[in-house]
Amino acid sequence: MNKLTNIAVVTALTAFAATSATAGPAKPQPNADKCYGVSLAGKNDCAAGPGTSCAGTSKRNYAGNAWKYVAKGTCTAIKTPKGHGSLTPKAA
Repeated sequence: MNKLTNIAVVTALTAFAATSATAGPAKPQPNADKCYGVSLAGKNDCAAGPGTSCAGTSKRNYAGNAWKYVAKGTCTAIKTPKGHGSLTPKAA
């Protein structure tokens, strides 16, 4: 392999590793609840539904199918431009 090919392979492997690192849900957090509809685009801890496969993959702010860990007992008090947080998935 020449130097250019080596760089391309390293770049591809680095991109794959970065994608793989965000492919799963965030690690469980004691003293936290999964709160749907409060995360910003790309800042979710995991998700359920089309267009959002898991951590860091939400495409929209406050997506009802994306969740973020928040301090236990605070989810439904969080207010966003699209309403309050929810302990269960919300309609899009």
